[in-house]
Amino acid sequence: MTRFQRFPTAPARLVLAWRAAALVAAALIIGLLLALSGRNVFELAVLVLKSTIGSRFGLEDLALFMTPLILTGSAVTVTSRIGLWNIGGEGQFYLGAIGAAGVGLYMPGSPIVVLPVMAVTAMLCGVAWIAVPTLARAYAGVNEIITTLLLNFVAGLLTYWLATGPWRDRVTGALASTGRIHVAIPEFWGVVHWGFPIALLVAGGLAAIMTWTSWGYEVRISGANPGAARYAGMPTRARIIAVMLLSGALAALAGMFEVAGTVHRLQGGMADNFGYLGIVVAVLARRSCLAVIPAALLMALILDAAIVLQTRQLAATVVLAITGLVLLLIAIGDELAHYRPVTPAVRLPPSAPVATPKVTT
Repeated sequence: MTRFQRFPTAPARLVLAWRAAALVAAALIIGLLLALSGRNVFELAVLVLKSTIGSRFGLEDLALFMTPLILTGSAVTVTSRIGLWNIGGEGQFYLGAIGAAGVGLYMPGSPIVVLPVMAVTAMLCGVAWIAVPTLARAYAGVNEIITTLLLNFVAGLLTYWLATGPWRDRVTGALASTGRIHVAIPEFWGVVHWGFPIALLVAGGLAAIMTWTSWGYEVRISGANPGAARYAGMPTRARIIAVMLLSGALAALAGMFEVAGTVHRLQGGMADNFGYLGIVVAVLARRSCLAVIPAALLMALILDAAIVLQTRQLAATVVLAITGLVLLLIAIGDELAHYRPVTPAVRLPPSAPVATPKVTT
């Protein structure tokens, strides 16, 4: 009799098939609910498609969304390869934005000089912000999920304090905002700046490092079997520190790109949950650095579609519920991909004992 059994790994083709089925199911459920509420489902679907992938403006928006999502998703993915979770991407994003804004506001010079300094300063700020959770995890075994998460709130409040206090915009008087930064990342396609291809290169470079270098091999082994890694003489603690600091630098670089490429100033709330959404991107990528790119694209499509729906008088709570439904069905599909039908081996009945004739002499 055939039954379903859960396997520890799932083939990529099954994952993709189940995700496609999850997206179709989500579209049907959402369409049904919108139709019951009196909405024109066909009109909304056409509008979403035209506003996201059907126009240059929509594609530019997707690229701008993908840039921070790729970097924050990569930040979480690299830590997951060693069995850790950096939940503090939001705070590291803010610290990167603060460092970049400080350089951009107060360092004179041409963009070719100021922009690299902004990037390096941002990454150093991200490294400094994650340093305490990193050392606490490496030397004292403190759960990095709690420490990185709590620092998000501190970073958000620090950003608001700077944007409304010492660095506030004294020219236009904009609320919770600094003045405009005098340098910007050059644009190469519409409003899409060079941060987008750099983010793609970062994801590809991380995939190559994790796959083809001894450092990446040690990271993967340390995450899969820490005991075996220590027995083999691998510096597990050093790898934990390096991966966590790299993760903080990646999330902070996303903040720098947002400041210098998209917003052009430091603003309270400018992270727009990119740090938390990076966790979703990493989960969708299933610990693959290269798969972060399509996962970020899917998340960007959801965010862009949500904005379009809000322009049609759909409440933000409804859009949030739609986003949650899509992600929930994808998660269910990922779990179902682990189940496959198996046929138990047929057990033959034991044979009857054969009587051995007695030999008499």
